[in-house]
Amino acid sequence: MALPLIAIVGRPNVGKSMLFNKIIGRRLSIVEDTPGVTRDRIYGESEWVGRKFRLVDTGGIEPNTDSQILAFMREQAQIAIDNADVIIFVTDIKTGLTASDQEVAGMLQRSRKPIVLAVNKVDSVGAVDPDFYEFYNLGLGDPIAVSAVHGHGTGDLLDECIKYFPPETDEADDSDVVQVAIIGKPNVGKSSLTNRILGEERVIVSNVAGTTRDAIDSYFENQYGKYNFIDTAGMRKKSKVDDNIEKYSVLRATMAIERSDVCLILIDAQEGVTEQDTKVAGLAHDAGKACIIVVNKWDLIEKDGKTMDRMREDIRRDLSYMPYAPILFISALTGQRVGRLFELINYVNDQAAMRITTGTLFSVLADAQTRVQPPTDKGRRLKIYYMTQVGVKPPHFVIFCNDKKLFHFSYQRYLENQLRSVFGLEGTPIVLTIRQKGEDEN
Repeated sequence: MALPLIAIVGRPNVGKSMLFNKIIGRRLSIVEDTPGVTRDRIYGESEWVGRKFRLVDTGGIEPNTDSQILAFMREQAQIAIDNADVIIFVTDIKTGLTASDQEVAGMLQRSRKPIVLAVNKVDSVGAVDPDFYEFYNLGLGDPIAVSAVHGHGTGDLLDECIKYFPPETDEADDSDVVQVAIIGKPNVGKSSLTNRILGEERVIVSNVAGTTRDAIDSYFENQYGKYNFIDTAGMRKKSKVDDNIEKYSVLRATMAIERSDVCLILIDAQEGVTEQDTKVAGLAHDAGKACIIVVNKWDLIEKDGKTMDRMREDIRRDLSYMPYAPILFISALTGQRVGRLFELINYVNDQAAMRITTGTLFSVLADAQTRVQPPTDKGRRLKIYYMTQVGVKPPHFVIFCNDKKLFHFSYQRYLENQLRSVFGLEGTPIVLTIRQKGEDEN
């Protein structure tokens, strides 16, 4: 998008993620004293002296490694470098200048991008450690002493970065960008789907469960509209979440759901709906998000004429609390039906944002009561006075009656079904709030 992009790069465990979090002012990137924790590119937004910018935290660069994961991380860092307007190269004064630092510096210089050299972990103020001056040997100009822990030097760092920003232009309106969270248990194909959509190796794809630990934002634009795809770490059963890194990842996936407009709930076609799938889908349902159930790996299934119908029936049974969600069968690997996702995303997003006038709702309510009389209890009948819509995403309706104790759940469900039969509202939960006449209408 239009905002300038700063990429934070460096070898593992020099404090990149902590510096990232300090600049954006919140704990977005996972910080753990373990090399290789940040595996993908993590984006955030911040502002300095009136200039807004985006910041990307990358996995640590290991120039020469046989490790598959570390090689993936290096590739991800390279993509971040290629897209950045300016690069912050983070080094560590406590370990001093290393051969890896020299190799990373050479890689960065070949990118021909502006480089700002940060020497991290200079935590004390006053006289500079003599070791600081050895970083001049990198040939990247004047290093800037920073402390990601305390925030020292971050202002000087950003002052230097801003010098390389492109001229300020009017920011594009991103209100029409649909936020799409891709959720599901580990290894169901979330990253593969993201990469298929984007057409680049945007997210690490590996057959090792739990590879994607952070929620990764990916902006995408095509003839159907503008989208931000949020690839989340696979959510495991809580009993298996036995370390801090995984706990952070589950929390971030939940946060990704909260800030999304549409959730793509990925199901493994080979496994069907598992207990963990029901919990993942439940998070999206409870958050009131528009949902699409996406059955991935459909290319691996042996089929006859009724295979799809049988699986659809199984999904409806196992996810009975969200009958409103459309089901799409895809293969992220081959691209089968992936293109249909965009129209479906737009459709359920529009359905979730639908507004219905009070007059129209009154007509539907009157017709519904004519078809099925409101319930009675001990000779006292439920009287419904009117219905009004008070919110969208999800559509939220308030119904006023004479006694909400008489408003049986089954009749609420009936009215919800009537609303869906008239207005569609496919792909979105509906919220009904029952109030007695005389209660506060807000």
